[in-house]
Amino acid sequence: MAALKPGEVDLGTTIMAVSFDGGVVIGADSRTSTGTYVANRVTDKLTKVDERIYCCRSGSAADTQAVADIVKYHLDLYSAEHGEMPTVKVASSLFQELCYHNKNNLMASIIVAGWDKQNGGSVYEVPLGGSLHKRDFSIAGSGSSYIYGYCDKVFRPNMSKEECIEFVKNSVGLAITRDGSSGGVIRIAVITEDGVERQVVYGNQLPLQYTG
Repeated sequence: MAALKPGEVDLGTTIMAVSFDGGVVIGADSRTSTGTYVANRVTDKLTKVDERIYCCRSGSAADTQAVADIVKYHLDLYSAEHGEMPTVKVASSLFQELCYHNKNNLMASIIVAGWDKQNGGSVYEVPLGGSLHKRDFSIAGSGSSYIYGYCDKVFRPNMSKEECIEFVKNSVGLAITRDGSSGGVIRIAVITEDGVERQVVYGNQLPLQYTG
């Protein structure tokens, strides 16, 4: 990741999403930093862009919030013009177009996840540079480099909702243990046809990790 200018607010972070039969589970830590200073311990990095579509943001806080606001505006227009909810793929394509055409000016890595009636739960990632990839699960942010091996070992297709929640909780908890730029609480959202269920895992409830 390119060096940030002094004072620039950075979402050095751990974000992830995983799909299951009937929806998706997304999660993130809550630490936002300005250089080595922790600017906010309880940031909400799970950003709603439609009723059942969220994005997880990493990179520059200003860049990712601006992109999310623009996508939300266009999705609202889409709903008004078509009389139906947009799909997760439509939302992801909007993120991809904005990030690709502004790749030299943005520091933004986005995971887009949600539920729609055409495809059920789905997860897309838009990494730095603005490419677009559909995944069964996706991890990103500075903390992701510490947990790729863990996630590859533990993940398996067709996990239940409860297993996905535990997978996200343990993965982000492990990243918080190892990554100095990740911290605070773990925010989780479960998105299904029935709506969005939010959860918070506080510091004293984080999964215990080996630190010897």
